[in-house]
Amino acid sequence: MGRFLRKGILFTLLFAGLVAPASADPIIMLLLSVARQIAESQMNKPSPAAVPEVLPDASRYYPGTTVEPEHLKSLIDDSFSYLSSDQRKEIFNSVNAALLDPRNAAVRGTMIEYFAQKALTIRAAQQRLASLSWQDKERLANEFKQEVATLPSDEQAELGKLLRSGMLPVPSDFNQLLIAAFDAR
Repeated sequence: MGRFLRKGILFTLLFAGLVAPASADPIIMLLLSVARQIAESQMNKPSPAAVPEVLPDASRYYPGTTVEPEHLKSLIDDSFSYLSSDQRKEIFNSVNAALLDPRNAAVRGTMIEYFAQKALTIRAAQQRLASLSWQDKERLANEFKQEVATLPSDEQAELGKLLRSGMLPVPSDFNQLLIAAFDAR
């Protein structure tokens, strides 16, 4: 499950793109996009060998940047608060390893910027969802139910797994509404 989470979240954050019908709520489409990307990455990639835990370089910054590994850890902790501490550590280890890889030297700054943008987008969506009224959450859950009905059955099954595992970036009360809507389809 850890490998699934690490690869799914990293893939989603680095390569996510939203293709949404104009009538759907942007948050619903973000959640469906995240779920779809996690599911696709899991289905299309063989399980790689475990990534060894990489400690940050002795220097304070990632080479060629002014970003410290501690800033990256803080960003991950703040943006992925719905995940367990171990899951957040796995994300950090994956991103950290990619940033320390000498082959990525030319794109290290771009990788950090892109990751930060996606992480902040997820945090903003979580905050927006947390501030919604219960009626608005129910409305979104109903829209989610309708959108799920349009997915192929294999994607629906993967989405159900993601909902039940708590890996989608939503508050727990809203996740429960989504599970109920998913089960009622």
